Amino acid sequence: MDIKTLLDVPPWDWPRDAGKVFLETLMDKRTKESDRLVAAELGGDLTVMNDELADALLAIVRSGDEPEGLRARAAIALGPVLEQADTELLDEGGFEDPEAVPITERTFRNIQESLHTLYPDESLPKEVRRRILEASVRAQQDWHMSAIKEAYSRGDKDWKLTAVFAMGYVRGFDDQIMEALESADPKIHFEAVKAAGDWELDAAWPHVLALVQDRATPKPLLLAAIEAVGNIRPREASEILAHWANSRDEEIAEAAEEAMAMAEAIPDDEEDAGEWIN
Repeated sequence: MDIKTLLDVPPWDWPRDAGKVFLETLMDKRTKESDRLVAAELGGDLTVMNDELADALLAIVRSGDEPEGLRARAAIALGPVLEQADTELLDEGGFEDPEAVPITERTFRNIQESLHTLYPDESLPKEVRRRILEASVRAQQDWHMSAIKEAYSRGDKDWKLTAVFAMGYVRGFDDQIMEALESADPKIHFEAVKAAGDWELDAAWPHVLALVQDRATPKPLLLAAIEAVGNIRPREASEILAHWANSRDEEIAEAAEEAMAMAEAIPDDEEDAGEWIN
């Protein structure tokens, strides 16, 4: 199987043995690096993830003999399953349903502990450390707060980008998110808009509103802003996003429709809906 062909195939249409192929590709150091990079990227998908794949990805992250790019790709690939497992722990209190969490609690804890141990090592390549932080924050731990603060204050735009991304998962950085909204770096700006929406940051409303009202806003940033509108002030979403719901761009129209649907789902009773900030 040429695994590169699967990059353009949705996971639900992958062959039944796709996960096994990804695992074999990752573990065979004789395989072309380009193929191993693809295996790391696709192997992080929850449809194929399991203990063996997670262990293989983690082993690559740990290994100083592996290429830097592959180590970084393997690290970020662990993010989705960390988030899924952490969500199930919070919601259900355990790992009883294997269909909900594709890895065991042992593997989950091992990933968390390993990434925590690896991250402070300044001898690690910068890209690998950044991806370790970006993956690990998807299952928040106590050490993340100080790590994000330190990354944000480094005076390095790459580290700042990682920090703002992480702020979307770790609460307590409203001031930094507001500051990052004014960044001239488009990647940092994008992540700040996403973080503002994720935390329903009302102080960011004028900025987000301006983005969705400006037809010159780049599409990726527009999509993030549309979602933020639905999160920050869903009661105003229908009026503001109606014209985007009629967009010829299907992705934009779908994003607007989803944000508007959130508004319709809010209970009429303000006590049930929660206090609204205007």
